[in-house]
Amino acid sequence: MSTSTKDALHRLLSEAQWELIPLNNLAEQLGHLPANSPLSVTASAAKTLEDTLDLTAQLCTLGHRPVPHIAARMVRGRGHLEELLGRVASLGLNEIFLVGGDVTSPAGPFDSAVALLEALVDADHSLTHIGVTAYPEGHALIADDVLHDALHAKQAILSSAGIEGHASTQMCFHGRSITDWLAAERQSGLVLPVHLGIPGAVEPARLLRIGTRLGIGASLRYLRKNRGAVARLMRPGGYDPSALLNKLAAEADRLNIAGLHVFTFNAIESTIAWRDAALERLR
Repeated sequence: MSTSTKDALHRLLSEAQWELIPLNNLAEQLGHLPANSPLSVTASAAKTLEDTLDLTAQLCTLGHRPVPHIAARMVRGRGHLEELLGRVASLGLNEIFLVGGDVTSPAGPFDSAVALLEALVDADHSLTHIGVTAYPEGHALIADDVLHDALHAKQAILSSAGIEGHASTQMCFHGRSITDWLAAERQSGLVLPVHLGIPGAVEPARLLRIGTRLGIGASLRYLRKNRGAVARLMRPGGYDPSALLNKLAAEADRLNIAGLHVFTFNAIESTIAWRDAALERLR
């Protein structure tokens, strides 16, 4: 492994963002988070956006750096959007992560992240950075050209509003698929930094159990559609993303892979231990 690749891998691992889910099983795991951790707080169809912001507030109190997810299809209307943005501002936060959401029927007029983003930039808010979703390996329910157009539309809206952003991917398993997708997107004008979404050190049964319970549709639909990914997850010890990261780190600078978005499924202790072991091997 070259020095530049090691440096990129060290950067990605050191600055990884940990995704958490507002469930009761999270409390026993929070003590395993390093101080001042960058966190991503999900918006689940089984919960409310207020639950997401309640957990975000708790994590702020604990001295971490949480970023709440706002799911477009869970926003009831402009008044609700303004309430959510006001709560974000009251917590002293200037960043959110915007998703479409997995609820079957929208709670209000926003049926996509693009629609909500268009309304959001004209609202009163404290935001200077918004993360958006991307799908290198496709989506089980949305055509690739629709995903492409939506990603570039979100980039254009953010640029026009003068708000910084990044694109964070779904859980990824195939290095070649990621680099091919990202190279093509860069060629077609995508300039947003990209954060790679990877599963943490999570037992397969836990991932599937919690995912089914929460209705995390995109991730589980992907796993059902891609049996090879399921097979890798079901190997003894679960899925180890180290091999994937080692390959992608070599492309990080060229393709502007700026960070990691790690899906912990609240298995914080094992995921942090995996990351720390990976950093130790680099030393």
